Amino acid sequence: MKKRVAVVISGCGWLDGTDVQELTMVLLRLDQLGLEWSCFAPDVAQHHVIDHTSGEPMNSEGRHAMVESCRMVHERIYPLEKLQAGEFGAIIIPGGHGAINQLSDFAVSGSSMQVLEQLVDQLHEFHDAHKPIALIGMAALLVPRLFEQAIPVTLGQSAALSGTISAMGGLHKSAGVGDIVVDIEHRVLTTPGWLMGKRPSDVAQGLFKLVDRVNTLMEQPR
Repeated sequence: MKKRVAVVISGCGWLDGTDVQELTMVLLRLDQLGLEWSCFAPDVAQHHVIDHTSGEPMNSEGRHAMVESCRMVHERIYPLEKLQAGEFGAIIIPGGHGAINQLSDFAVSGSSMQVLEQLVDQLHEFHDAHKPIALIGMAALLVPRLFEQAIPVTLGQSAALSGTISAMGGLHKSAGVGDIVVDIEHRVLTTPGWLMGKRPSDVAQGLFKLVDRVNTLMEQPR
């Protein structure tokens, strides 16, 4: 049976949704490895909308995470509520500020944040089944709120983000753009993505390495 990977999107654009380049690189590498994939997005309104030309909020405009996510891929995107861990061998969440706006309330609550309840339940199913959970960039902030254990993750080399992970009871490891941090016991993988990168080719090193390791772990069931 062909291996299948679930990919979670949270809007279009790195300042208020999913990082388009990170998503594209992930899907490219999955395809190069011959892996099947399906994308899912939460059926929720975006926390806010950012003008990507200026980086400023567009207070008079509202957008929807599912609608915006559908801009990013040719294939059908399914509501997050339809994601069933039993149908997939792994899950990947690309970065971007959608992770702290739609997938959690970190943008408002900081280190006391809560993760979208629906996503928590689904990620626990992957975790309980010992299936790889890979998170890129800002998405790594979700990990301390997902599991009881202090699972090591990376958001690059930011002292502020490292301190935030520690404040939530997590464990942060410094890493470069081409590095990945893997917790074998819990099968949680992270890489900084554009939090560290300056060129797409640099970011691709870490993302490709992450997807490659996910593929390997799917071949090594516990």
